Amino acid sequence: MAEDSAGAPRKLSNLAIIWRFTARYRGHVAGALLALLVAAAATLAIPNAFRLIIDRGFNASGGEVGRWFQYLLVVVVVMALATAFRFYFVSWLGERVVADVRSSVQRNLLRLAPSFFEENRPSEIASRLTADTTIIEQVVGTTISVALRNVVMGIGGIVYLFALAPKLAAMLLLGIPAIVAPIVLMGRRVRNVSRESQDRVAEVGAMVDEVLGAMKVVQAFGQEAREASRFQAAVDSVFDTARRRIRLRAVMTAMVIALIFSGITLVMWQGALDVQAGRLSGGTIAAFVLTGGLVAGALGALTEVYGDLLRGAGAAGRLSELLQEQPTIAAPARPRALPEPARGEIAFHQVAFRYPTRPEVSALVDFSLEVARGETVAVVGPSGAGKSTLFQLAQRFYDPEAGSISLDGVDLRDADPADVRARIALVPQETVIFAASARDNLRYGRWDASDEALWAAAEAANAADFLRALPEGLDTFMGEGGARLSGGQRQRLAIARAILRDAPLLLLDEATSALDAESERLVQASLERLMKDRTTMVIAHRLATVRAADRIVVMDHGRIVEQGNHESLLVQNGLYARLARLQFDAAA
Repeated sequence: MAEDSAGAPRKLSNLAIIWRFTARYRGHVAGALLALLVAAAATLAIPNAFRLIIDRGFNASGGEVGRWFQYLLVVVVVMALATAFRFYFVSWLGERVVADVRSSVQRNLLRLAPSFFEENRPSEIASRLTADTTIIEQVVGTTISVALRNVVMGIGGIVYLFALAPKLAAMLLLGIPAIVAPIVLMGRRVRNVSRESQDRVAEVGAMVDEVLGAMKVVQAFGQEAREASRFQAAVDSVFDTARRRIRLRAVMTAMVIALIFSGITLVMWQGALDVQAGRLSGGTIAAFVLTGGLVAGALGALTEVYGDLLRGAGAAGRLSELLQEQPTIAAPARPRALPEPARGEIAFHQVAFRYPTRPEVSALVDFSLEVARGETVAVVGPSGAGKSTLFQLAQRFYDPEAGSISLDGVDLRDADPADVRARIALVPQETVIFAASARDNLRYGRWDASDEALWAAAEAANAADFLRALPEGLDTFMGEGGARLSGGQRQRLAIARAILRDAPLLLLDEATSALDAESERLVQASLERLMKDRTTMVIAHRLATVRAADRIVVMDHGRIVEQGNHESLLVQNGLYARLARLQFDAAA
């Protein structure tokens, strides 16, 4: 995505993505175009009404003057109604298209592998879904409509000018090349600066998201002044870039308007001479002046519209990158079905793996491990040994560089990732609580679960008491990241979610790390009931929690260095024994 961002978003052709979404609503597009044409025609009819008033009304009886003013009133009413319909249709299209773009981008993001979000900041992606789609809404709901209206006004007005006074109209058109040239030349610079401005705004959004998410850390270390200074520098950078863009557009607008109205002044001068000589009527020159003003205004507005279209092209290009991004982890064309009934057996065969963002470090090296149905295997080792990598690969968030991983005898690369993950329940070390109700957070384990099933899972995870104590029970809003809960309560909620999943393979990553002694005892008991007749892999730094495991696998630098139960590993006097002495002696 980074390679495309430098070039593709700078092309007006990127606006084609907007039409792809807009074309779904051809009825509203047709209504908007019809209203636009009627409004433009009515606007161009106003100069003709003044021509008739001057040439026929003032040269006839008083009744004739009233007749032509009535005609003018009808034109004004038609113009007002058509403009209102145009505003409704294009505004509706703008909001609808933005909603569709956001939904489509979100759906595509949900397909992408975690590696994509390691290489691209989620906060910047969020900015694209908000700031860039707002620009798209402006383009669809205002800019394109204004552009089309002014194009119609310009073309229709020029045709009418030739019908009124061909010589004067020809003189007026001679100035068009002088108007178009600065638009093309300066437009390129505006386009580049517009792209840079959008990038700076995205960086500000990412910085805000990062700092607000870590506010406790910022305040705990007294870094408020530094963060304020850093944010001020980013805001100033946005302002400096925007100032350059505004200055360029202001210069371009001034040049175009000066050229347009200078040309009109010279043409009108010649027209006044023609009226004095009797070659034109007073009504004709009045209509020519009004129409010339409308044409000039239309061409002047197009210079402003061009800048907005360039910003829209930049936003559309950035969103198009997200829409076109393809998942690196996807189901094969003909996925192999996992056997029924599920056994929960998982096996790693000579697996080698490096994270895309850390290619210089081997996370796993020639790793082989088989976990039988119903077996509980604890994985221990120092930080960076590769323990969490096993869980990432088991859920097929990544594919190994070499070797294979199978679930119930089926290679994960041959199966649908959704089927694989449906057989796995996870309790992560860093608990994720969504900004939703307690009920919805629990139902993440099984969305169709009844309230009875939710409470049963909560009871098993020792979470029922604090859930009942919440102001609105399961309907209580949890706050951003579960702000209304303590660390231990968040962990118990995650355990209840895994219990509700009722999957044959259970992955526990420090599942009791955030609990106090009493809660840990109760939850450990519930986990033991949950692990019965299920295949379980447990990552643990606290060795006291894995003594009862059927097998303990000791890892170091991506390899298995020891295997066995607690007692046999102590006798080996290797890495496990050394870790155990450090922990148990410290506890003593």
